[in-house]
Amino acid sequence: MKDVLETMIAAANAGGAILRDRFQHLSELEIIEKGTSDFVSAADLASEAAIKKFFPGARFQAEETKEGRVATGERFIIDPLDGTTNFLCGIPHFAVSIAYWDDAGAALGVILDVPKNELFVAERGGGARLGSRVLRGSSRKTLHESVIHTGVPHRGRGDHEVYLKQLARVMNEVAGIRRLGAAALDFCYVAAGRGEAFFEKDLQPWDMAAGMLIVREAGGVVTDFSGKDDMMQNTQVCVAMPEVHKALRDLL
Repeated sequence: MKDVLETMIAAANAGGAILRDRFQHLSELEIIEKGTSDFVSAADLASEAAIKKFFPGARFQAEETKEGRVATGERFIIDPLDGTTNFLCGIPHFAVSIAYWDDAGAALGVILDVPKNELFVAERGGGARLGSRVLRGSSRKTLHESVIHTGVPHRGRGDHEVYLKQLARVMNEVAGIRRLGAAALDFCYVAAGRGEAFFEKDLQPWDMAAGMLIVREAGGVVTDFSGKDDMMQNTQVCVAMPEVHKALRDLL
């Protein structure tokens, strides 16, 4: 597995190099609206193509390529640009996310914060790290002292009324709310102790796969809002350190 992980890191860096270059020339990018408020650019496509070249003959569940996409069995789950809206708006907070998935679930996870050049890595049973630093999450143990990351639904996405009710309940119980716009990095920030929890709905497998492993290997808990391990199917996720997780889930 060490060889696979090293290849994943090299692939993430290759995709990140493309994004870093295109980020300096945003006015030249071709942008397509795939769906309502759902954009893809030439940068996403080029990053994904570069990543896939590192895994000849592999099976993929990747965001930008529907042809040949698989959702079961051994595969690489790829988000070549998580935080596309940030990227297109010139906001330096976006990432490349790659997970290796086998019959037991996520086995390896790599997330590269491209603008900050921070590399988050996890191995099933082997822990999570940021560079050489082992990740163990936050030491805060109550919801009242916690900072919560979230994703806010927008035009064409999500049940706004339900979300606002959930957000109101959470706001009344926590020290702060953050919406940074890149779900893969929200997972990483919980693992790194840059906030105690994260919740969002309407995510896709490539938004979650690597991040779930990174959080769990840092000692955190990842479930859907009902406490089940069904995130990849029902698109919702509640992420936190154990002391905070149940309290947040009860609010959701």
